[in-house]
Amino acid sequence: MCMDIFPCHIIEAHAASCGESAGNEAIECSTVMEEEQAVMPGPSRSSAAVTDDWLTIQDPTKAMSQFRDSLLHIYEKESALVLSMDTRETPAEQDMALLSFYKRPNVEWARPLHCRLEGDVAIGKGVTRFFLSTCIEKLKSGFCINFANTDVTRLFDGETGHLVPSASHFLVESDMFVMAGRMMGHSFLHGGPCLSGLSPALAHVLLGGGPETATVALEDCPDLDIRETIRLLQGESKLSEEEAKRVQDLAYAWDLPCLSNNNNRRWLFEKMLIHAVIGRVTRQIKQLRRGLKETQMWTVLTKRPDTVALLFPKEGAVDYSPEVLLKRITWPHHDEEDDDNDFSVDTMCHVSGYLRQFIENASPNELGDLVKFWTGWEILPRTNLSLEVVKGSFPTGLHLLRDPANPRALQRLCIF
Repeated sequence: MCMDIFPCHIIEAHAASCGESAGNEAIECSTVMEEEQAVMPGPSRSSAAVTDDWLTIQDPTKAMSQFRDSLLHIYEKESALVLSMDTRETPAEQDMALLSFYKRPNVEWARPLHCRLEGDVAIGKGVTRFFLSTCIEKLKSGFCINFANTDVTRLFDGETGHLVPSASHFLVESDMFVMAGRMMGHSFLHGGPCLSGLSPALAHVLLGGGPETATVALEDCPDLDIRETIRLLQGESKLSEEEAKRVQDLAYAWDLPCLSNNNNRRWLFEKMLIHAVIGRVTRQIKQLRRGLKETQMWTVLTKRPDTVALLFPKEGAVDYSPEVLLKRITWPHHDEEDDDNDFSVDTMCHVSGYLRQFIENASPNELGDLVKFWTGWEILPRTNLSLEVVKGSFPTGLHLLRDPANPRALQRLCIF
């Protein structure tokens, strides 16, 4: 599963733990591997520490960038992690390639990352952006793998802006949420997108807050039947015999006292809501925390609380305005000395005008989709966006065809 090479005397121990929780055999295997790597060139594990300069930077965005760059610099001379996917395979096989990569135990995720897209001509940084974007999207929409008799395995359930971990015990026993934490942290290390739309109550508990101090809303409960049962306790209207039985059955199932008139109604409402959202997924939260710690993202979250809103953004927090996007575009120009121009000035102005008009009237969601098509994900690049008018049948985004030797190359959008 992990596609690594191991000495004969530890391969059996590693095979017993590869892709699963690390037991004693995995720890012994890790010890042997670290002893063998000690003679290899490169920075030692004990010296791999990031300085505290980033803690004094006032801007949280710049602080995160400083921390990330310092950590990547420490491991830049180590062997690269190779993430490969074959686009000619089925969606399930492609998702298994991602899961196999992130289920590997005892990995230093700050090592250089080399992504390979088999069956596709794409090269350069765009391929890395594709993989990281796919991982975060899969965490939200689900993996096309049949786990526990389901066509799509969702790690997070709930409505937009209120995502919480799935309560499936099968996913917990498979350490799937450790893998999810690794995906989130690995994407952060390499400048990828963050997982948006998590429940604020979940983020609060994930970072060490108590369930009792979390602000839990009914919308945070992903199970609609349970949500409607708990909703019956809101207000002071008298419950029917059937409604009271529903509440009592659920309370008994969660070892909570039954409803006694209206004396404990508000207290029972809060206890049942906290258990429905947080209490049933405590193991999942611990696994997420473990995965974040392995990728060093946990260090940023705990030492710089002002980065939490950036690393766990609200759904739709990336709001592009037409003015910001228009300023980032390098518009085509007509050079009379250039004989390669295929279009007249009028044609180029008309085509550019159509795009400008679309941007000025587009909704934030449409602008987000445009940026994603143009650059490969919803994050605006540091360089400008380039527009080119060419002959063709459809608009084409060339974000996957960037020259890796020229990282400052413009993101190009070709329209006809």
